[in-house]
Amino acid sequence: MSANPVVVHHGGCHCGKVRYQVTAPAFLKCIECSCSICQKKQNIHFIVPSSDFELLKGKDNLTCYTFNTHRAQHLFCKTCGVQSFYRPRSNPDGVGVMPHCLDAGTVSEIKMMKFDGKNWKKCMEEKGEILREMSRKDS
Repeated sequence: MSANPVVVHHGGCHCGKVRYQVTAPAFLKCIECSCSICQKKQNIHFIVPSSDFELLKGKDNLTCYTFNTHRAQHLFCKTCGVQSFYRPRSNPDGVGVMPHCLDAGTVSEIKMMKFDGKNWKKCMEEKGEILREMSRKDS
């Protein structure tokens, strides 16, 4: 058996109108970003390929916020305001999922990686390949 088995996690927003499932390891490698929006939201997330994420319900209950380059799509539940996942600027082919929005029982451990989003371009030069690997299906 793998030391870090891949499991199906379920999650969603606070009110339950947005629900999804994501296939990812039980031991999550999460990112703590210091960019302006992540700082305000205290955004911690892990990234998966889009093909490993399935929105089960609530597509019509999502609203999108963008700023600056408008490449990141910050998706929020229109009812409760919770962002349980988003499309990151660093990985437009992936989905950033908030581990604190997953249902209990499938996460074995969380390891944090700092990302200096205040200096996004420089940090992407240093850590960009690590981030891009997260949304590649073959990784």
